[in-house]
Amino acid sequence: MLKHSLRRSFRYCLAGSAVLAASAAFAQSQPPIKIGFMVTLSGPLAIVGQEQYDGFMQAVEERGGKLGGVPVEILKEDDQFKPEVATQIVTKLITRDHVPIISGISGSNVAMAVAKSITDKGVFMISTNAGPSPLAGASCSPNLFVASWQNDMQSESVGKYASDKGYKRVVALAPNYQAGKDYISGFKRYYTGKVVDEIYTPVNQLDFSAELTQIAADKPDAIFAFYPGALGISFVRQYRLAGLDKTIPILSAGILEIPAVTALKDSALGALGGTFWSPDVDNPTNKHFVEKFESKHNRIPSTWAAQGYDGALLLDSAIAKVKGNVADKDAFRAALKAADFKSVRGKFRFNNNHFPIQDMRVVEAVKDAKGRYTVHTVATPLKDHQDAFHTQCPMS
Repeated sequence: MLKHSLRRSFRYCLAGSAVLAASAAFAQSQPPIKIGFMVTLSGPLAIVGQEQYDGFMQAVEERGGKLGGVPVEILKEDDQFKPEVATQIVTKLITRDHVPIISGISGSNVAMAVAKSITDKGVFMISTNAGPSPLAGASCSPNLFVASWQNDMQSESVGKYASDKGYKRVVALAPNYQAGKDYISGFKRYYTGKVVDEIYTPVNQLDFSAELTQIAADKPDAIFAFYPGALGISFVRQYRLAGLDKTIPILSAGILEIPAVTALKDSALGALGGTFWSPDVDNPTNKHFVEKFESKHNRIPSTWAAQGYDGALLLDSAIAKVKGNVADKDAFRAALKAADFKSVRGKFRFNNNHFPIQDMRVVEAVKDAKGRYTVHTVATPLKDHQDAFHTQCPMS
């Protein structure tokens, strides 16, 4: 009896081994999953896209060119921050390259132009930067997931912080496009004082002399500014040269990214900004990310890089759950919604609109112990924070 039992157990072991071997062989032979990674890689906002790409690719490279245990092929594209260019790229990626996933997306103007054409075709869009308000509300989509934030959230934390600090009068400035409007709206949503002036500038404007004259005339207690990439560097430099920082503090969003702080050097010190992440966030995933990024690139990662890394971790978790079968859209969608990964930011989960619920911080530009220009967290005004538009999204 014992002999028969042992033989039967041995046969089961062999059968199990055969299944595992077959599964491993299938994973090895499975063709790579194509992922279109479309970001802005030229012009004043080029750094935004490059940092997203560097963070995303760090996660891919750490996994040997795989996500979810499956080989991936990353098709890198430059949308030039132009909606018409982005639309052409998306058409190519979907009709010629047959990608099931498009990630990246630096600008809200681009996101608004391409989101519907991507998601309506059954392709998944994983934004690692742009989070415009319409896509969080009535225009939300089951196939759209945002791994960064809804635009308003970063400025909402600054608005709350400004109120807590007792600033009574503020001038708000931003580029004149969807994200700029969202950021100022978000600031006003949580700011209890008076916004004495709203100034919207052309999206590629680098000379702010007229705006600085207006600020000096308004004499606010502080300013709130949203200027990403080279726009922020130019704005802060000119603000400091005009001497306005001596009496009117800078509160910001989208400016105090590490590349800008490094370029501005002492001109950045003391400026405050809203974000969901900073290099000093204390959890194992973030410590690993920052250490490996610094080792490879010889620089401190930005929030854009952190978003790219988290976007890849999200895909890694979801692709693993469906064993590489992203063609099963219902299962893959559920796997993305689960967000079963450890984020660099700490707490992370998706709301009904597939935008994050997360803590929102305020950071200050400082020098670290090595004398490098960076940012560190000074406050967390909004905890476990939901965007203002999720109730307008019909998804449950």
